[in-house]
Amino acid sequence: MKRLWTPWRMAYLTGANTSQPSSGCVFCAKVGAPDESEHVLYRGQFAFITLNRYPYNNGHLMIIPYAHVASLENLDPPTLTELMLLTNRGLAALRQVYHPDGFNIGVNLGQAAGAGVADHVHIHIVPRWSADTNFMPIVGETRVIPETLDQTFSRLRPCFDTSSQSG
Repeated sequence: MKRLWTPWRMAYLTGANTSQPSSGCVFCAKVGAPDESEHVLYRGQFAFITLNRYPYNNGHLMIIPYAHVASLENLDPPTLTELMLLTNRGLAALRQVYHPDGFNIGVNLGQAAGAGVADHVHIHIVPRWSADTNFMPIVGETRVIPETLDQTFSRLRPCFDTSSQSG
C-alpha cells in the first residue's frame, strides 16, 4: 500500500491551525502580511489574488476584495470590476503555467452554500484537467496535490510581475 503524506492538513482537520489568527478574518490578515508568507500573488487597488491554503487542485486561486463584506451586492462598482479583471488575470496565469483543460469559477455565498469564510466574499478559480477525478477523491475522499503551496507560488508569481503587465 502506498501512503500519501499531507501533514499540513492535520491542523485544518482538527481545527488547530496555528498559522491562522486566533480571532478575526483570515483574509483581512493577509492584507498587511508579506506576500510570500501568505502566498499573495498580486495586489490590486480594491482586491488581491492569493493561493487557497487548502486547494482542490494545483493552482487553486482566490480573488478577494479588501473590503470585509459577506456578499457581492455589498461591493461598489470599482471593486466588482476589479474582481472580474483579476479573475481574468488569474485565468491567464493558470493557462500559461499549468495548461488546464478547463476551470471551475465560483462564489459560495453563506455557510449553507459551502463558504468556509462566510463573512468575507471571495471568488474561487479551480483549474481542472480531464483526468483529475479518480478513485482518490471519490472512494478515498482525498485530493492529491503534487506540489507544495510554496512551489505553486514560485511558478505563478512571475505571471503577476507588474513591471511586465498592465492591470
